[in-house]
Parts: sequence; structure tokens; C-alpha cells
Amino acid sequence: MRWIWIDRFVEFTPGRRAVAVKNVSLAEDHLHDHWGPFPIMPCSLMIEGMAQTAGVLVGQARDFKEKVILAKVSLAEFNDIVVPGDQITYRAEIDNITPEAAVTTGTMLRNGKPLGHVNLIFSHIDQNLAGAKFPKDNFVFTSQFERLVAPFLEGGDG
Repeated sequence: MRWIWIDRFVEFTPGRRAVAVKNVSLAEDHLHDHWGPFPIMPCSLMIEGMAQTAGVLVGQARDFKEKVILAKVSLAEFNDIVVPGDQITYRAEIDNITPEAAVTTGTMLRNGKPLGHVNLIFSHIDQNLAGAKFPKDNFVFTSQFERLVAPFLEGGDG
């Protein structure tokens, strides 16, 4: 099973805002195990989709030099469910960024209508865990994530 919970970015303003989409398909294995007769997208995976959207935004703000990890979910509210055939839109904005951390605000849409809010706090672990040794390679931002945002950073509009 792959662990990328966004399909593509549709908007990316470096250091400020990112918008990504996820098309939910019955072909996804996890839907068959979650309420079998009435499959729905688990809220935990939608939080992860927002974390990936906002995390790439935060990582790009530091040129992907920091290892950015999710430190805290400060808010997660959902007012509806998502079923196969729906499209989730993740809208993330950076509220505050420091050398040690970043705070983001996120809203989600289901098929263009409000779905919920997910606000997150990220840690720049190389700055926060003094004495801890991490691999030199950035194990957080793999080429898969960088490929998603590359069209926006190369002067195109995605």
C-alpha cells in the first residue's frame, strides 16, 4: 500500500499556501476494510492528507533542507463523510514558521463543499532534538513528494 494521500497539487504559493486534491476510489484497499458494506474514507487518512499537503508547504519554505514531521494535531473537525467517487480538496496555509516549528491552518472540501478543518503543528526535528542523530538524507521529503510540487516551482502553474 502506498502512503501518499494526495493525488496532486492544484495551487502552490511557496511559503504561504498550498491546495491539493485526493480522488477517492473504491479501488483503494483501505476502503474495503473500513465499514465493508458502506465504505467511507477514514478521518485519520484525511488528517494525513492534510498533513502531507501542509508538510510539503512547510518543507518547501525551507527549501526541503529541514526534516519536517507532524508534531501535533491542534484541531480536527469533520462535518460529513467521504465515499468512493468523492474528491477531497485540502487547503493549507502557513500561520507561523520559525527555525524550530511551523503552525498551519487547513480547510477541506468534499466535491467543492465544506468538509472540515485540520490545524497542525510541525517540528523541524534537526532543530529540536539536540543530541539526537538523524540520517543526513532527508527521509521525510522523498522524490515522490518533491515531484508533486515541482511544476509550481519551475515557473509553471501546475
